[in-house]
Amino acid sequence: MALIRFTERPHFRNPWAEFERIRRGLDELSQNMISEGKMHMHATVYPPLNMYENADALIIKAELPGVQAEDLDISVEGDTLTLLGKRKPHQEEEKASYHRREIEAGNFSRAIALPTKVDLDKITAKLVDGILTITLTKADEVKPRQISIST
Repeated sequence: MALIRFTERPHFRNPWAEFERIRRGLDELSQNMISEGKMHMHATVYPPLNMYENADALIIKAELPGVQAEDLDISVEGDTLTLLGKRKPHQEEEKASYHRREIEAGNFSRAIALPTKVDLDKITAKLVDGILTITLTKADEVKPRQISIST
């Protein structure tokens, strides 16, 4: 009696099998990258910031440790504030064997949509202890006004 080798017919194949094969390959690739130190875990947006407003101004506070004022450029065009900068690398230890290297250096940029009109002539910025504070005075037409009522 002869044995007949069974092969799957295409119309009986599991439609998810190819996706599973790809997933396993991606898992293996990502594990290799992590073990080789090629994959960095970092924030998706840099620099992290808070933006809030009061009756007179918008205030933006950004965390920029290790960045100097001369390495920053702030501009406003239309309803967008753009923050450009450069974080310089720390001095490396020549004979050190690093176990972790998470402090990144290089250029960064962040564009922030402003929720209200601002007076371009009344914008200030201060960098103190690694915190950049940008104060954008609201345009007069959007500031709240007290309206007197006549009788």
